[in-house]
Amino acid sequence: MAESIATATSDCTKMTLCPKFTKTFSILGKKWNGMILEVLLNHGPSRFKDIAGAVAKCSDRVLVERLKELEGEGLIDRLTHPDSALIEYALTPKGAALEPVMAAAHTWGDGWLSDGECGQ
Repeated sequence: MAESIATATSDCTKMTLCPKFTKTFSILGKKWNGMILEVLLNHGPSRFKDIAGAVAKCSDRVLVERLKELEGEGLIDRLTHPDSALIEYALTPKGAALEPVMAAAHTWGDGWLSDGECGQ
């Protein structure tokens, strides 16, 4: 038993995080990204003004940056419509695959955060 504890302790000093896990949290942990993805998960393809309205505290400049970043990561597509000025943003299959992650975040928040901690 003591040998396994010593092994575990020595293994902990060498512990590193998986690069894929680190990359995932660098995307999801960036301010506003989770909220933007949540809007698209809940409402489907959405116009900039609708996303901006749902993520009201995010400035337009930052929202544009985040949308470009999420598009660059392959999580959302910028959809243009022929013969129209309409531009929408929609989740790609890669972005939609985050639905269980977002649902787990909701479940955790419901179980561990009070309304007062959320400013309500």
